[in-house]
Amino acid sequence: QVQLVESGGGLVQAGGSLRLSCAASGSTFSSYAMGWFRQAPGKEREFVSAITWTGSSTYYADSVKGRFTISRDNAKNTVYLQMNSLKPEDTAVYYCAARGAFTRATVTFRSAYSYWGQGTQVTVSS
Repeated sequence: QVQLVESGGGLVQAGGSLRLSCAASGSTFSSYAMGWFRQAPGKEREFVSAITWTGSSTYYADSVKGRFTISRDNAKNTVYLQMNSLKPEDTAVYYCAARGAFTRATVTFRSAYSYWGQGTQVTVSS
């Protein structure tokens, strides 16, 4: 069992940056692959990025590739999402998620992640 708490969301102008953090507790953080998803109003929750438990492999949705960077600090039980060159279409609630067993084929599948945070709002104004 792991508990996840996101922070770092807020209001930013287009072209700006934000860094989201997700603090984990309750279990061995380094055993979990971590992901970020987002959900805009009226839309389904979608995959944004993921990182393996060692941090050796990272994955990104095409819509954020080159602008967002995922990283983790296992000593601090925290995963980060650095978001640069933000666009209005990045506006959403961003969720952190954790999964035990990892397969590349299911990295974008919501159902493959067992634990979820409560989300943090990111709003990008034009």
